[in-house]
Amino acid sequence: MTAKAATVLDTPEISAQYEQRKFLLLGCTFFFVIAAYTLIQALKDSIFAHIVGKEMIPYARYVAMFLLMPAIVFYARLVDKWRRYYLLCFYAGLYAVMSLVFCYFIADPVIGIENTNESKWRLFGWFFYFFSEGFSPFVVSVFWAFVNSVSSPDSAKLRYGTITAFSKIGGMFSAGMCWMLLRWRDAQGVCVLSDTVNHQIILITATVFLCAIPLMIAYLMYAIPGRYLHGYEAAYKVEKIKKKTGTADTGVFAGVKMLLKYPYVLGIFGMVFFYEVLGTVISYLRIAVAKEEASCLSDVSAMLFKMMFLTHFVGFFISFFGTRTLLKRLGERRCLLLIPGIIGIVLLIFMLNTRNPEVVVFAFVMLKSVNYAFSWPVRESLYIPTVKEIKFKSKSWIDAFGSKLAKAFGGSFLIFTQWLGPVMFVPAYSIFFVSAIGLWFANAWLLGKRFDYAVKYNEVIGLDVQIGDIKSESKSLEEQQPKESA
Repeated sequence: MTAKAATVLDTPEISAQYEQRKFLLLGCTFFFVIAAYTLIQALKDSIFAHIVGKEMIPYARYVAMFLLMPAIVFYARLVDKWRRYYLLCFYAGLYAVMSLVFCYFIADPVIGIENTNESKWRLFGWFFYFFSEGFSPFVVSVFWAFVNSVSSPDSAKLRYGTITAFSKIGGMFSAGMCWMLLRWRDAQGVCVLSDTVNHQIILITATVFLCAIPLMIAYLMYAIPGRYLHGYEAAYKVEKIKKKTGTADTGVFAGVKMLLKYPYVLGIFGMVFFYEVLGTVISYLRIAVAKEEASCLSDVSAMLFKMMFLTHFVGFFISFFGTRTLLKRLGERRCLLLIPGIIGIVLLIFMLNTRNPEVVVFAFVMLKSVNYAFSWPVRESLYIPTVKEIKFKSKSWIDAFGSKLAKAFGGSFLIFTQWLGPVMFVPAYSIFFVSAIGLWFANAWLLGKRFDYAVKYNEVIGLDVQIGDIKSESKSLEEQQPKESA
């Protein structure tokens, strides 16, 4: 089809139909992404605590931060070589294979979960923890990077809440299913299936969900014409020029350079950092609650899946009824300020009832719900007015190394409080929470202000192409309809 013919066919009605279909397919894809993510993340903590011990979790966060660095470098190299949707399909397939490998070895009587002797030297527990830690930066994050590359700021306000609602349904489905599986008892109250079989079924289910992701993406690329997969048009034109001039390949460390060079990108890192620090502390406390109330590994996992089900349940209502409305009416800037405000209220309730295990569960559920259903889509929309290197490479460093750095920082605080003892619990946690929320507010205000300025003046953040090159090339790009897909 010629460019002229394509222009004739691109009526507002047809464009709206393709836009709706695109985000429907993205929502279905995110359903499977979060369904698998929920299963693997819940098992990460229960299996590690069972094999290695929950006391080693703060130290595991340090090790994970450094072990993921070679994987980030490899990913950055793939960004230069592959199309964007290839990356998501590759990592989904890779994690599907790895999930099956762990499913096999988890039944080993020596290195698997049948061996109930906790030891920090049991490497299988460490390997499974690192495998789980990589899921967010290399599957969930890559999905969002792809979505950001095919979305405009206006469509983000209208559609990101809907996409997130699909993911909450996926999380509720997988967490609820596994919660019932692990709580399946006979007439005498004994588990019908063994711990090993239960956890193998969960890993196989995660594999099935992961295999569905490439199928959904393949259908998306088939059903949606390439001209509807541009997203922020100014950034698309810049990427086209960089590709034509041979400057698109900027090296594996381009993401780190842009993270340090542009305060805007550093601000996005700050949004991730402050959440992960606080989330790490509350997550550790909730593992202790689960261990105290459980009699076997299946009980621990069931408790964690129950928390995840509640998280996605609350998150569904936030994303379906709140995220879209708040983004549309308040805009990104005010929504960014709303996030630390909500988290601050939750932490205040927690500090007023620290001895109640149910309050720990409440704090965990609310922190996760707000993050997954509201904070995450708002934060992801900030990548839209950026170049590809920031969308993919800087984002991978933020979501992998940056988030692990934050978790390690939170782990350091936990180690410090263990040294202080229970007497100093309330004052130490109070000072820590107030300081984190205050810095989070300042970061959110500056970041929102910069985003509004970029969108208002059609700016591309991270642009290092000469302005003259853009002007000379943009005219020709406007005269033809791009034929390739994202």
